Amino acid sequence: MVQPSYPPPARCGCWPQLEGTPVSRGDRSLPRDLVKSHLMYAVREEVEVLKEQIKELIEKNSQLEQENTLLKTLASPEQLAQFQAQLQTGSPPSSSQSQGTTQQPAQPASQGSGPSA
Repeated sequence: MVQPSYPPPARCGCWPQLEGTPVSRGDRSLPRDLVKSHLMYAVREEVEVLKEQIKELIEKNSQLEQENTLLKTLASPEQLAQFQAQLQTGSPPSSSQSQGTTQQPAQPASQGSGPSA
């Protein structure tokens, strides 16, 4: 199997300095080690970015779950029934906005929460 010949790596800060180090054509382990270390460095960076994204998504999910719970407690039984019916039929909630009884969830909750709040 013939090994492909790669151009020398660009200096990106993650490659060790090779100046003054003789590398013969028969010595393929040094370039492979450099490629391997560069790829490992890139993978570690990507893992850190993904960990941060996961952390942000977990926080956002938690906030949305809290908001969902709050909206469920503030919604009237009729609104919940209508929402469940929309979920079962697959129609989007915005399609029934033209009806007078359905509004955005925060508005009905503030209208009907006078004595119970």
